[in-house]
Amino acid sequence: MFSSRRCVWVNGPVIVGAGPSGLAVAAGLKENGVPYVILERADCIASLWQKRTYDRLKLHLPKKFCQLPKYPFPDHYPEYPNRKQFINYLESYAKNFDINPHFNECVQSAKYDEPCGLWRVKTVKNGAEIEYICQWLVVATGENAERVVPEIDGLNEFNGEVIHACDYKSGENYRGKNVLVVGCGNSGMEVSLDLCNHNANPSMVVRSSIHVLPREVFGKSTFELAMLMLKWLPLWLVDKMMLIFAWMVLGNTENYGLKRPVIGPLALKNSQGKTPVLDIGALERIRSGEIRVVPGVKRLSSCGVVEFVNGEKIDVDAVVLATGYKSNVPYWLQESEFFCKNGFPKAPFGNGWKGNGGLYAIGFSRKGLAGASAEAVKISQDIAKVWKDDLKKKKQKVPTHRRCISTF
Repeated sequence: MFSSRRCVWVNGPVIVGAGPSGLAVAAGLKENGVPYVILERADCIASLWQKRTYDRLKLHLPKKFCQLPKYPFPDHYPEYPNRKQFINYLESYAKNFDINPHFNECVQSAKYDEPCGLWRVKTVKNGAEIEYICQWLVVATGENAERVVPEIDGLNEFNGEVIHACDYKSGENYRGKNVLVVGCGNSGMEVSLDLCNHNANPSMVVRSSIHVLPREVFGKSTFELAMLMLKWLPLWLVDKMMLIFAWMVLGNTENYGLKRPVIGPLALKNSQGKTPVLDIGALERIRSGEIRVVPGVKRLSSCGVVEFVNGEKIDVDAVVLATGYKSNVPYWLQESEFFCKNGFPKAPFGNGWKGNGGLYAIGFSRKGLAGASAEAVKISQDIAKVWKDDLKKKKQKVPTHRRCISTF
């Protein structure tokens, strides 16, 4: 039973999520004079960065592709800011735009009230239930809201340590240990590299094909180079050139058990949202044998023996699941027209930022911080236009719900 219940009318949008995406929308609304409420289940902004990232993490792209609207990184920041620097940047961003989220407030449900033409967003905070009523709802929980834990035969019986990459901080506690890293994306590669740097013995599970690209080519960001070429060349040709550059810098990665997909890296990103790995040193450790590439896991025994699908067996002391994240939208948003069952917009990547009935989504395009920043500008401007038009016409609707006791 909830100790108390109250209803709050929001004279503007409700933003769910205070990560970079939610902060960017809030900043845009603030600049346009539009009031809003931003809800965050954690006790801080950007909880993914603050609480679920490893110590050595750095931005994989140059800072100019990762900054939020109208607030560049400080000049003294390096080209690839580290985790602490990025968190400081986000905190400075929130302070600069006077963004004050409602922390420790978890959204239980959000539903569009068709007869009223309003959204009803129910949350819980300190045992109390609150219902926010608003004209616009901005879903800013993003694609990395919940960890993905795969089903591995015997994983629950394994006596060693099993953690998800979001709980991994450093390889310091794994010195001399055999660690199985399940996953070969950017996180899996970087965790494996970090384990090597702390004298652990990582084995990295590679179950499918993957594109590995150098982070830089000829001293220039690979991503920046690709974006530059796309202004003049077709995507298929840029993909071919990227693979040639990768071969020149990294060699043939298939020699080390890293088979490339048939589809090019940019085409694969655009069509399936799969991000290529930007190598920052892991491939060299794979070549030297310090990181062992292994196939899919068949089963894991309680005594620490891992059997792979090819019949090979090895002993491990710990398992790190670098198996990614998923959207949590299906758990709380009661809507089926705009979002798929997997929690992503149904529209093609890059176009799923606006739905019907005042519904918006940001951070689901799989285009990183640059994509989220572009969406934030569109969303804040779109809402501001309607809000200002309504204000001029003096036709703002104020609900008469008898339990509405607060206004934002």
